Amino acid sequence: MYKQIAKIILAVVFIFNIATNSFAQPFLKEVNYFKKLDSITPPPTNPILFIGSSSFTKWVDVNNYFPGYTILNRAFGGSSLPDVIYFAEEVIFKYNPKQIVIYCGENDVAASASAETVFERFKTLHTLIRTKLPKVSIVFVSLKPSPSREKFWPVVVAANGMIKHFAKKHRKTYFVDIYQSMFNSDGKIMLDIFLSDNLHMNKKGYEIWQPILAPYLKK
Repeated sequence: MYKQIAKIILAVVFIFNIATNSFAQPFLKEVNYFKKLDSITPPPTNPILFIGSSSFTKWVDVNNYFPGYTILNRAFGGSSLPDVIYFAEEVIFKYNPKQIVIYCGENDVAASASAETVFERFKTLHTLIRTKLPKVSIVFVSLKPSPSREKFWPVVVAANGMIKHFAKKHRKTYFVDIYQSMFNSDGKIMLDIFLSDNLHMNKKGYEIWQPILAPYLKK
């Protein structure tokens, strides 16, 4: 049954790729840049692969936060879950990762996607990965409470809850909750961990994420 569902998902993704070709075009530059990097310096074998949107893209020194781990960052800023699905071959499967760490979905919410839509998109990505990499560990980092997007926080919380519940039911699938760690004890968001845009994080923000995420990474 699972294999039949996976085949259907792959067929849908194929059709989706054709139908959304123009939508995904803005990220061709980023994907081609990854190809250029790979041609200059061959990527590591079986890395821990970071994929998703700008919260990972801007974590340019992520390897320094996790010494002893082989991490390859292939996140591209501005992306939503459909973009990652569209470019799955280029940013996921070509690297044959031993683990995939995802931060994506916040831009979906900002584009007015409902929590249910974000959840369904995540499930599509999860099934796509499972079809080609059945044994890989999948780690989803919860969507963060960006101050500039405060009006979307209820949707973010709902989407996080759905994905967390899903992860509990699926083998080698993990949900990492960083949401609450970004608030002070008085319940107010930590503004000093964000850049001036109140969307992307500075070094302090990533320092909060590091000890929460570290236990989930594979040596």
